[in-house]
Amino acid sequence: MPKPFRYLEPTFFAGLFDDPLLLVRVRPTGRALLFDCGKMHHLAKRVYTSIDAIFISHAHMDHFMGMDSVIRHSHASPRTIDVFGPPGLSKRMASKFACYDWNLADTFWGNFRVNEIRPNGRVASMLYSGPEAFAASCEGERNGVLYGNRHLTVSGTQCEHHIPVMAYRIDEGATFVLDDERMAAEGVKKGEWLKDMEKLFHDGVMEGSPVKYPHDRGGIVEERVAPDAAELYQRIRKFEEPASIGYVTDIGYSEENVEKLGGLVQGVTLLVCECAFLASESNKAGLSRHLCTTQFNELLDRLRPRYVLPMHFSKTYQRGSDPLYQEIEPPPGVTVLKIPDRLTPRPIMESEVPRPVEI
Repeated sequence: MPKPFRYLEPTFFAGLFDDPLLLVRVRPTGRALLFDCGKMHHLAKRVYTSIDAIFISHAHMDHFMGMDSVIRHSHASPRTIDVFGPPGLSKRMASKFACYDWNLADTFWGNFRVNEIRPNGRVASMLYSGPEAFAASCEGERNGVLYGNRHLTVSGTQCEHHIPVMAYRIDEGATFVLDDERMAAEGVKKGEWLKDMEKLFHDGVMEGSPVKYPHDRGGIVEERVAPDAAELYQRIRKFEEPASIGYVTDIGYSEENVEKLGGLVQGVTLLVCECAFLASESNKAGLSRHLCTTQFNELLDRLRPRYVLPMHFSKTYQRGSDPLYQEIEPPPGVTVLKIPDRLTPRPIMESEVPRPVEI
């Protein structure tokens, strides 16, 4: 797969039949976002310590049980991890914290901010303070994007899986890119001054800020001052559509769900999407509120991502994923990606455990 992303580096830390784990690394910062956390014992500790925010689709065990591992590897780090998910998530996190004794809590321990996403789009936040043995304090409600910085924004919508389930979209932030042909047409010369302009861009203060630049007028280069850096940038910039990622799992195929996904992940660069059952088992898919291959194909035709990664195949097909892949028929312009059936290490047997020896 080519790398269409400037800032983001998605890694699917699971196989087709493992619990879904999508890690999105933010290259400029070295930090990461995690989407769902089922069984995740195979992740290195440095992966856990890079995570700034976690986005839970729903609280079924195969999407949420790994939160204990996150707490284990992160609770003693002096930082705050944001956790997002559907209504009821805060109560479930409180139950996880209540399972353990925290009598050794120290002042440098970190916090977890749990953000419940309401059906109306408002976000209610509760802070669980590590230094206070994860005591809870309400931080109120807010509107706006779920999570964001200058490199990315995360948005979501609530779908249905017999219970509320969140689908998410990650959009790369705007990038500072110049068009050589447009610069030449405007007579704008390159130089060290572009570093100043780029800093104004990343600081979000281009509008109304003056900038000095060299201008070529018939072979004579003279210094000019643009009173508005934003206006100059619009004349010489290169227009690129920011890359994006959609994460969709455990939804029923209904007009309402499809409509919501259309409004969220239409035309994303990469769609990571469940495809649980063969077409012949559409009834089973309907009962469990999952997607079969026919519905997956219809969804692709509607959403038209550039790439799609099918995942979360039903364990019914553990003998091999080929029958499912054979039924996936993407529309023109959509490339299907394939990953291994299994990625996580297999459990060890009793006979494989070394016996103690006398010394």
